[in-house]
Amino acid sequence: MHSKRIKIIAGMLLMFVCLSIGSLSASAATVESKSLAAMNTSLDDDGRLYKALKGIANKGLWNYSRPTVKIGSSTLSVPGVVINGVSYLSFRQAASAIKGSTYSYDSSTRTSTMRAPGLTIVAGDGCYVTYANDRVLFNTTPNVIMSDGRLYIPAAVFAKAVGMSVSTGKDSITLSGAYSPILSGDKFYRSDEVFWLGRIIHAESRGEPLIGQIAVGNVVLNRVRSAYYPNTIYGVIFDRKYGVQFSPVLDGSIYNTPGYNATLAAKICLEGYDVSDGAFFFLNVSLATSSWIPRTRQYAFTVANHDFYK
Repeated sequence: MHSKRIKIIAGMLLMFVCLSIGSLSASAATVESKSLAAMNTSLDDDGRLYKALKGIANKGLWNYSRPTVKIGSSTLSVPGVVINGVSYLSFRQAASAIKGSTYSYDSSTRTSTMRAPGLTIVAGDGCYVTYANDRVLFNTTPNVIMSDGRLYIPAAVFAKAVGMSVSTGKDSITLSGAYSPILSGDKFYRSDEVFWLGRIIHAESRGEPLIGQIAVGNVVLNRVRSAYYPNTIYGVIFDRKYGVQFSPVLDGSIYNTPGYNATLAAKICLEGYDVSDGAFFFLNVSLATSSWIPRTRQYAFTVANHDFYK
């Protein structure tokens, strides 16, 4: 295995987030979440990143600092946290800086909810996804309850939800700009795009780690953006210009109802999160019936059972 493959696989292993969080919803009427214990049992060995972050509670990290946090004109009374280069802030404190906001915490589910004019944010301890106005905001490091009992979320996630920009200095985290709540999911996501992208992700990569499902969705969107392929998700999936492009179109599995994680991955892709390195092809080596891709395309990386190519 050549060095590029080793390096990319190592990087991807740290990003695997095979986390069953299907019960967490950003609905203003109903908020459900699994308990931390249930989340822990759903993690496999690829959940090592979260397991490492659990050490935060015991201050067992080598790179740990507490910078001041400023949101608009407000300086928070509780400092933020920088953990191995990732900036976090206290969710409750951040909410208090937004005029007209309320904050609640459900100890039974370890889930916090912030409501502000035009905005609802739901964040769960141990979750890699935070929901804002039914938008799926993904981060490769999870929300975490620290030893002070507060739930901390990535500053970049909170900034996106409230429409601000975030910058970090040696001793500070600053969110600047006017409050502008994130556009709601029903207005941001096109139902046909979620429908078909979720189905191709499910058909091609069900059972794969979430990061692998995201990579499959990225490939479809890379093709949509390319002049060499149709300019819609549906068109790319059912493209027959050079023969059928995706085997689920042939075997009919494209019409199967996707699992929650496949739909989640589809929305994460539509949010712009991309791990594909520009790949246009992928295949499961153990199932592939043709060697055309590895013979003619440039290898990019491997996630679980799929090799990706440019």
